[in-house]
Amino acid sequence: MKRILLVLAGLAALAALGAGGAAWWWLQRPLTLAGNSVELSIEPGTSPRKVAQDWVQAGVETSPDFLYHWFRWSGLARQIRAGSYEIDRGTTPRRLLDKMVRGDEVLESVRFIEGWTFRQLRAELARAQSLKPATATLSDAQLMAALGAPGVAPEGRFFPDTYAYSRGVSDLTVLKRARAAMQRRLEQAWAERPSDSPLRSRDDLLILASIVEKETGQAADRPKVAAVFLNRLRVGMPLQTDPTVIYGLGERFDGNLRKRDLQEDTPFNTYTRSGLPPTPIAMPGLESLRASVKPAPTKALFFVSRGDGSSVFSDNLADHNRAVNQYQRAPRGASAP
Repeated sequence: MKRILLVLAGLAALAALGAGGAAWWWLQRPLTLAGNSVELSIEPGTSPRKVAQDWVQAGVETSPDFLYHWFRWSGLARQIRAGSYEIDRGTTPRRLLDKMVRGDEVLESVRFIEGWTFRQLRAELARAQSLKPATATLSDAQLMAALGAPGVAPEGRFFPDTYAYSRGVSDLTVLKRARAAMQRRLEQAWAERPSDSPLRSRDDLLILASIVEKETGQAADRPKVAAVFLNRLRVGMPLQTDPTVIYGLGERFDGNLRKRDLQEDTPFNTYTRSGLPPTPIAMPGLESLRASVKPAPTKALFFVSRGDGSSVFSDNLADHNRAVNQYQRAPRGASAP
């Protein structure tokens, strides 16, 4: 009987060694894939067993049980991160698990440009690769409500930057990040405003920065452009800036701003109404926010484009009219900013 038990024990040990050797061999061998690469998006809360099954369904040609037991045996099963992953030929089970534990995802990106309107931002979101269009059927008002800001106008509320995202995530996720980024930048800029600033709220700052963004042809001019508008606010002079009028025209603007457009009274016509318009007119970048709280030390009330992107700044109307005559062949008149 002892001999039989010893033989059985020996066979069991050999079987264990054989199984262990087979498992070791399997872990070192590249997985067989149905194509050159296999992609998988893992949603938050997906169980390790389901992750193993999903990889096999996606095109990894192995037993889902093998994968699942490897995940468990490694002790790392609960550390698998949600995200979008891609593996190619040559990937071993070890590398597959390591990729998911490290969160080594395949990321896409979308870029929002300084000076874009919210309509342009939404169009770019619609074109973004592998982004779930959760907001596609929502109105602007519904979208802001979904972001937790009901009743807030969306214009200018999102920070222009490049945002990376996992494949298959909602466009609402990207918008939340962009809105949070703008709130942080706005708060930082607001904290730096001088005590004598005519800006009375963070919204005032955001609105002015959006105008500075649209009116600046060269980055170096931003502090002077901001100073002109701040000086006008101080003395109660209309801002008289074309971009606000164009924004108020909306889709009616055909690229040619006419005299009648400047005379048509809308909430955004800063020729017919004093003070700031009711909302931003675009997404301001960081430099426009900074310029709006740290303007150039100038008394200028006017500026006109030289035609090369730069501007000439004047303290009085007479000097401004001379600059208009010099740099604009067919000026609309002395009311240019």
